Amino acid sequence: MRNPNREKNIGFRVNNLLKKHKIEAPLKEINRLSKIIKNTIEFNQKLYDIGTLDGVSLATTVEDLIEIFALRSEVYREMNYTSEFPETIKGLDFDEYDESSAIICSKRDNTITGTCRLIFESTEKKLPIDEKFPLDYLRNRNRVLAEASRVIIKNRDGLKQEFKLMTIDSYRVLSSYQMDVVSVMTKEHLKLYKKFGGLSIEKKFQSYGSLEKEFFITLWRTSKISPFFKKIFLQNVDVA
Repeated sequence: MRNPNREKNIGFRVNNLLKKHKIEAPLKEINRLSKIIKNTIEFNQKLYDIGTLDGVSLATTVEDLIEIFALRSEVYREMNYTSEFPETIKGLDFDEYDESSAIICSKRDNTITGTCRLIFESTEKKLPIDEKFPLDYLRNRNRVLAEASRVIIKNRDGLKQEFKLMTIDSYRVLSSYQMDVVSVMTKEHLKLYKKFGGLSIEKKFQSYGSLEKEFFITLWRTSKISPFFKKIFLQNVDVA
């Protein structure tokens, strides 16, 4: 049931946070942002209870989501990815896919240091990858799919604790819903993810969208994880 007071409260908090971050935007875009945040919070609150690990959680507050959207924008600017991920509000990276995504984030000293999202598909809306490479052949094999995207770590040097924690929680979400995950990755990332087990290359692109470099569309079958993945990510972790 629609709750006008709750929607008004979210809009008020969004406006205050935009002022705090010194972000300006037309009212139309602020209202769109508020709607996306409201729906994203509701979606994450309804997700299967995967428990919590110290320093990582699902994003269920306005404050966390604004900080996540700002971190995405900051990192993509540094990587020169802004042409592929255009912003309707400068300084924030978000879109309607957030509304049906598990948004996972890591924190240190109350500051978000990493985030990723797992987009759930529905009968009304397929996955972003479908726009460039249709995935129906996987669905026809009874695959239940999610798409991993917006994998962001503030300090990207080395295999950080943030990456490990977010990978564990991503696996817990995916295994809870018995989902396989598709993603777009570079050759450099492919080397690591192949060690996870159950990873297959579905398509190779010489460029992807406006990004002029080699990319791969991959499928990770989460039921086929390797001994390496179990040792590095799941040792002493409850995934039931």
